[in-house]
Amino acid sequence: MAVITVEGLDPSTGEVLEVECRDSVVAAVRRRGRSGDKTLPFVSPGLVDLQVNGYAGHDVNAENVAVDDLAAITEALANEGVTTWVPTIVTAPEDRIRKALRVVSEARGDPVLAAAIPFASVEGPFLSDLDGPRGVHDLASIRPIDCDEVERWAAEGPVGIVTVSPHWPNSARAISRIVASGITVAIGHTHADNADIRAAVDAGASLSTHLGNGIFPDLPRHPNPIWSQLAEDRLAAGFIADGHHLPAETLKVMLRAKPAGGAFVVSDATTIAGMPPGRYHTPVGGDVELSEDGRLSPVGTNILAGAAKSLAYALPFLIANVGLSVAQAVSLATSNPGGVVARVSGAVRGCVRIGGRADLVLIDHSGVVVGVVAGGKRRP
Repeated sequence: MAVITVEGLDPSTGEVLEVECRDSVVAAVRRRGRSGDKTLPFVSPGLVDLQVNGYAGHDVNAENVAVDDLAAITEALANEGVTTWVPTIVTAPEDRIRKALRVVSEARGDPVLAAAIPFASVEGPFLSDLDGPRGVHDLASIRPIDCDEVERWAAEGPVGIVTVSPHWPNSARAISRIVASGITVAIGHTHADNADIRAAVDAGASLSTHLGNGIFPDLPRHPNPIWSQLAEDRLAAGFIADGHHLPAETLKVMLRAKPAGGAFVVSDATTIAGMPPGRYHTPVGGDVELSEDGRLSPVGTNILAGAAKSLAYALPFLIANVGLSVAQAVSLATSNPGGVVARVSGAVRGCVRIGGRADLVLIDHSGVVVGVVAGGKRRP
């Protein structure tokens, strides 16, 4: 039996924790009182990323995506401290979406991958068809919400979340039917008005996908879809904290608008994430350029084509630029998205508890990941 003991500070209390891991589970958690030792790192649950389109050259949305790609992404993310991730399938013809879901289902036949991948998310194709809120989603594949299509997806693989724009006719009725089938509905990439958003939430929509992005670059002061979703306490909102998608001051105010547990951070990582700067061709976004500072854009434009950093980058960004404490930043990347995972699939992630999965990260006082235990195994 493999036994690993991890020692560090509890981000919330400052107490010294000893977490004993046996094989792939937490066997014991011991507390030794508060410590002022600044050399001790903080011990945190493994990071939980609800939005990963790809990583390190592997793409969830590639036409030839295979289980090996999901395994490679799982391995690469675990090395960064992201021990739970949700493959995000974007706007495409139905057969492409169904194929990707079959691959996710097949991958989850491996216990290691099943532990890391609780379900899949489908972002689109029921999004805004207007330039701006559509982002880089393929216009030719954008279509109205189709509940029968969603049922066909679910027959192929574990669909946990579907992102829609509720501007389409009869959106509320469709959302209600999707939610009744056990799938969580998120609002995103939308130009819907306040009434449409309220009706969508009344029908059961409960998440906002990367709020503040997937929107017109210029908006009326009020009302607009950002205000409407920030004001709706029934919507838990995801935010991309990579320093490019949302300015620090904007993210700071947006986080204040959400009650405790009502916000989480995501990476929105693409296949280019973790790659060196340069020009690339991607299935989603086409020809893109990754700058030295990590901004990913379609060549010759100033818009964004997803993100190029793992969720681990969010912690030091939130601490240094948004003014959050270590505990606050950790919650946004662990327990808060872990709560979404629990509601969607029943899997418990984003917490350290006896009997729980031995996914842990050690982070320094600036939020940088300095050590990882994933599934009870130390990572480089």
